[in-house]
Amino acid sequence: MMEKLKVYADRMSQPSRAVLIFCRLNGIDFVEIKVDISKGHHLSSEFREVNPLQKVPAIIHGSFNLSESHAILVYLNSAFPGIADHWYPSDIFRRAKINSVMDWHHSNLRNGTVSYVINTVLGPATGRPLNPKTAAEAEKVLFSSLSNLEDIWLYGDGRFLLGGSQPSIADLSLVCELMQLEVLDEKDRSRILSPYKKVLQWIDDTRAATNPHFEEVHNILYRAKKKFEQQRSRIAETWTKPSDKIGHSKM
Repeated sequence: MMEKLKVYADRMSQPSRAVLIFCRLNGIDFVEIKVDISKGHHLSSEFREVNPLQKVPAIIHGSFNLSESHAILVYLNSAFPGIADHWYPSDIFRRAKINSVMDWHHSNLRNGTVSYVINTVLGPATGRPLNPKTAAEAEKVLFSSLSNLEDIWLYGDGRFLLGGSQPSIADLSLVCELMQLEVLDEKDRSRILSPYKKVLQWIDDTRAATNPHFEEVHNILYRAKKKFEQQRSRIAETWTKPSDKIGHSKM
């Protein structure tokens, strides 16, 4: 009998969350092994043996190692029995369309979202300084990607990508990507997402279709959101609090 699946993941990682939710939804028996990127766990020699690229997620299934979230989702769909066909359909034309969305995702939506969030909020947590210029460039990619998502990939009467009546692995991957925007200031998040009504509805529909696992896996992101809100509030209070030294100059 093959050993239990091991999933190496950091729940602050969008692709990690997609893999974890998929496993939970489909009753896959697995062990979650936490890899804390903020503490450099992904750079350890032990993790290099799992994934030489030192990125999450990664899996070990028996003697088989695999990285890259989309490849992992496709593999899990084939390796475990009883996975509903809507996740990665047996129909070759439907499957090809899902592949096209996921290929598009990495060079468009993911590119814009990751760069924007890192350069506006998350950078210091991973040892990177904030870069407003890079953030501005990423914002353009993000807006363009959201427009394509709204106008091209969300079509027809279905609630999900490619007009689907049920979610696919592409829906799960892309929604987990956009959930990273939760860590932004709420006004900034609303400014970015509010023009895209179909996208917002699709996020809600995918969340509903994958709960309670969706909320449980994203709980770490909600805690991070609260932490960043508190930090922003303290900074705002510091800037607005009158100085005790005002009026006491010796000049």
